[in-house]
Formats: sequence, C-alpha cells, structure tokens
Amino acid sequence: MSEDTMVRPYAARRRKLSPRAIPVVFAFFMSAIMALLMSSVIVAANSGVDQGYPARVIGAYAFAMPVAFVCVLIVRPLVMRLVAMLCDLPR
Repeated sequence: MSEDTMVRPYAARRRKLSPRAIPVVFAFFMSAIMALLMSSVIVAANSGVDQGYPARVIGAYAFAMPVAFVCVLIVRPLVMRLVAMLCDLPR
C-alpha cells in the first residue's frame, strides 16, 4: 500500500464539519436544490423556454436561494416535531 492511500482517508475525515453543523448544511443543500427546481419550473411556466430561459432562471434563483435558505432554517424545528408526531423515530 502506498503512502498516499494511507493518508487520504484520514485527511478526508479531518475536513468534515462537526455534527453541530448538520442543520445548517441540510438547510443549505435543501434550499439550493429546491430553489433551483422551483425557479426553473416557475420561469418556464411564466415566460416559456427560449434563448433567455437560463438567464431568467439564474436571476430567479439568485433571489430565491437566500429566501429558501432562511425559510428552511426557520421551519426545520417545526417540521421535525411534525415528523416525530407521525413516525417512530430511531433511538
């Protein structure tokens, strides 16, 4: 086994964020994906898909992403309580 393969797993583990960051990282990825999907669909529904479509989606996404991020951070505790009321959670 080369020295490179022995070092990489440790280095990869060291670059991970602490578990305390999970809510913020979750909110970031959830809002990024949902804002892009919703921006794409809403722009297509409102103005159609033509040459300017990608630029309009990026403009809508730039507005929607920060709003979605804050919203996910705010509603996550409520959603977790609702999920706990409906599902048996692992211990």
